[in-house]
Amino acid sequence: MMRRRACAAVVLGLLASLCLGTAEAGTPGSPEPLPLDRLYDNTAVSDDARPAEADFDGSGASLSAQDLTAAGWTPGRTLTVQGARLTWPRSSPGEPDNVRADGQSVRVRGRGNALALLVSGTGGSAATGTGVVRYANGSSSVYRLTAADWRTGPLTTKAVALPHINTPTGQLTEQARLYVVTVPVALGREVASVTLPREKGLHVFALSVRPETRGWTGSWAASTSGQPAVGPWTDRTLRLVVHTSAGGPRVRIRLDNTFASAPVRIGSATVAVQSSGATPLGAPVPLSFRGAAGTRIPAGAQEFSDPLGFEVPPDTNLLVSFHLPETVTAAPVHALAVQRSYVSTPGDHTADAGPDAYTSTIANWPLLTGVDVGGGPGSVVLLGDSITDGEKSTPGANRRWPDVLADRLRNQDAVPRYGVLNHGISANRVVSDRYPGDGVSTDTGGVSALDRFDRDVLAQTSARTVVVFQGVNDVRWGATAEQVVAGLREIAERARARGLRVLAATIVPCEGEARCTAAADAQRVAVNSWIRDNADFDGFFDFDAVLRDPAHPARLLPAYDSGDHLHPGEAGLAALASAVDLRALVR
Repeated sequence: MMRRRACAAVVLGLLASLCLGTAEAGTPGSPEPLPLDRLYDNTAVSDDARPAEADFDGSGASLSAQDLTAAGWTPGRTLTVQGARLTWPRSSPGEPDNVRADGQSVRVRGRGNALALLVSGTGGSAATGTGVVRYANGSSSVYRLTAADWRTGPLTTKAVALPHINTPTGQLTEQARLYVVTVPVALGREVASVTLPREKGLHVFALSVRPETRGWTGSWAASTSGQPAVGPWTDRTLRLVVHTSAGGPRVRIRLDNTFASAPVRIGSATVAVQSSGATPLGAPVPLSFRGAAGTRIPAGAQEFSDPLGFEVPPDTNLLVSFHLPETVTAAPVHALAVQRSYVSTPGDHTADAGPDAYTSTIANWPLLTGVDVGGGPGSVVLLGDSITDGEKSTPGANRRWPDVLADRLRNQDAVPRYGVLNHGISANRVVSDRYPGDGVSTDTGGVSALDRFDRDVLAQTSARTVVVFQGVNDVRWGATAEQVVAGLREIAERARARGLRVLAATIVPCEGEARCTAAADAQRVAVNSWIRDNADFDGFFDFDAVLRDPAHPARLLPAYDSGDHLHPGEAGLAALASAVDLRALVR
């Protein structure tokens, strides 16, 4: 169902918020903007042998240069995090390397969809302040920035965590956190400078404008749901099978080292259309990374391959192969692939035109999080849990409801043929975390939708619209309707502040499943009542009405029940996709 867009919202989310305006850019006598490195006034990094040469927090504590190097965060290294390229300071240990935010005017240029800042707070709790983005046309916008504390902040939203803290009296075995925070900017306007907040407990190491991904459409994507033990893999090649939604004449892949504490090395990579199993249809085509055959992805960072002229068909399985020359014992994965992929015998088998080397199989997607194609109208992001992830659909058949929705979009001409990006995570919740956000874990239910929203929605390639279909796991595990509604409202505000169209879907019934008690169902009904009657979202899809049994509304209709009373079967998944009004997806 459609609703009129409400007036512009102010983001009240965990990380940042923004009010766009058209005020004049400057005031008489305001300082000339300078590059950030010319404003450094604090030293955060020390050599382990000389810890007294840095004082990040005013008590003599600092980050370990050796820990940063071990994580791949070396001086001058440009890292990509949440689609933004940020350069770690070039300073040597013991030299100024960050700015304590105190209203400084920083020179930064670019057009994009967000300002990205590499930050941490040092006051013992989150540091918050308001700053200004100034544009080349003389206008400005106000943003609100929050930097979590470097010693007590959440691990679920960190960019990287380091294992030690240096002090003048010795090294502490305590994690130090660094964060990448994004705040909205006015779309289409060229950023000229940024005025930092006045909050000296808020430290800024780097900032940049995250560019819009013009010329690309997201065709396939998956969310990192945790970091379990794998393999171990040494000198092995992974050949992952993924299914495209949109097609195009160029391709690039995205690899994410999310949640990791150490870099991962990619020796080489290829892409091919699948014939069957691990067999490509023709010779795999090499990918490159900044002109090289391989890359080393720092902890917490990501890497895009270079654009490759390669015809990607829509609605087709691709084989994305990459060689892991070093030992990998744990990796960021998407746990529920509903698809068989392959692991080779020792050696670089990325170019193999046959399946013989691929003697083992896996049922998850390690490291690979996106496939983009050239051209196209952009993408729709589906943020959800196991029902969106494809639980109970046939492995390898691509019958998840996002797959069926992609089929519908391809086979019509009334609205743009968007790519469909499935960001469902089995067991995921809106307001609480399953995976703790750090370290090796057997739980791959992911961090909360709130904590992964920037990475899995706002940073996705050419995202135009997001559909939020979550909440059943929250109420099954004791969350109140008020808590779920607050989380959904925050998601809506954050999406709309970035110019995305945001739609909600009502929570489907699940009576008969062990945790779907009468009390949980009462909370579900209350959330659905709010979804049907609020102005926070641009519209909603009544998935509850589609799948419930009219004679027993707390249960799934038997024809749509997979048998566990929680997850729809394939008929139910197809019914969800069929219930989507395609016109509602258009921004």
